Amino acid sequence: MIIGIILLAIIVIVGLYIYSTQRNLVDLDEKANNAISQIAVQLNTRWDAVTALVKLTEQYAKHEHDTMIETIAQRRMHSITTADDINNQQSVIGQLMGRLMAVSEAYPQLQAADVYKDTMASIRGYEENVRLSRMVYNDCATKMNRMVRQWPSSFVANMLHFGKREYLQADEGKKDFPPVGGSNSGGSSSQSGVNADDKPRNPIGFKTGENNG
Repeated sequence: MIIGIILLAIIVIVGLYIYSTQRNLVDLDEKANNAISQIAVQLNTRWDAVTALVKLTEQYAKHEHDTMIETIAQRRMHSITTADDINNQQSVIGQLMGRLMAVSEAYPQLQAADVYKDTMASIRGYEENVRLSRMVYNDCATKMNRMVRQWPSSFVANMLHFGKREYLQADEGKKDFPPVGGSNSGGSSSQSGVNADDKPRNPIGFKTGENNG
């Protein structure tokens, strides 16, 4: 009788532990998935802004413009569902921003244009949102990976097919972005047909000269 009660108590305790661990794993998994979704939305918006910047280079560097537009078209075909997808997307965006920086340095009137500065400011705003979502995701991934690796929670995780999460890498490319104001903003170029004082509408929807934060 006593043995039966002890066995029943053990079964109840194990059952409650499995139930509690499963709920914790699901909670962390859902939070990580939500952070991935938030980052995917922000990356798509950031791609729009990068595309807008690339379009601005067409009249200055046609070959660079065509190459970057082709790269953007290829990368945007890929869905964003995992940390690796985000890491790859951020890497490509960083490379494109480096090439855009080189073009803007070669053509100061591009760097000085309000539409250029507005779009660069919007990209920095998107990156701040991505940074916050990245922190949430990596925090969830750390907690989840600890549960997946440590015993006895590892037994429950393996039984319920929860695996380790990849971490999101820091977006190293963003620190190489050209300055919003531009160090050569007062310069001029010998390129004809370009007027730095023109105020076209920003390709992603901003009106130049406005403060877009």
